[in-house]
Amino acid sequence: MLLADDHAIVLEGLRALVDGEPDMMVAGATTDGREVLALVSTLEPDVVVLDLELSGIKGTEVLAAIRAESDSPRVLVLTAYNDGESIRSALDAGADGLALKTESPQQTLAAIRQVHAGQLVFPQAARRWLKESGRRSRGAGEPTPRELEVWALVADGLSNPEIGERLGLSENTVKFHVQHLFEKLGVKNRTEAALRYPRSGASSPRR
Repeated sequence: MLLADDHAIVLEGLRALVDGEPDMMVAGATTDGREVLALVSTLEPDVVVLDLELSGIKGTEVLAAIRAESDSPRVLVLTAYNDGESIRSALDAGADGLALKTESPQQTLAAIRQVHAGQLVFPQAARRWLKESGRRSRGAGEPTPRELEVWALVADGLSNPEIGERLGLSENTVKFHVQHLFEKLGVKNRTEAALRYPRSGASSPRR
């Protein structure tokens, strides 16, 4: 596991927490966002626990760069910010999960294990915000720009893994977008979503 946080004291606390677990091991840690990619390449961690605020570069930029690499590790964003924009930016950048620093150590460990197991982890508060924000800022259930990209590829018949590869997102993040897209469209499956895609005047994302 690789840990990245801009506060050294938080980093050491995380290291102590993780190293105390028999099924986890910290392979590396850094406060410098610019070092994360090099450490991912060298250490090949299964999971990266990443803060959104890092010295030298934004955490979302680091996350996007990780996702651009082939065979990228799973990424859990661990942040003190529970505002909507931070949540949305983490999701759109391709996070496999998000945990809040205000949660208990046991909840943090559980989130790491769930992300490692391939589950998409987001606090209920984050899920509620994402749903309510879509209604507030875009009207009743209007898809976000990222959901529109996913919708176009669903309409083209691509599977979730194929969509993830095309957009540089993890499969679990794609599932999250597809789920919210279906809710907004009021459909139950991919066929219904494809049939409702506005082909006229619309184009799929660039390949």
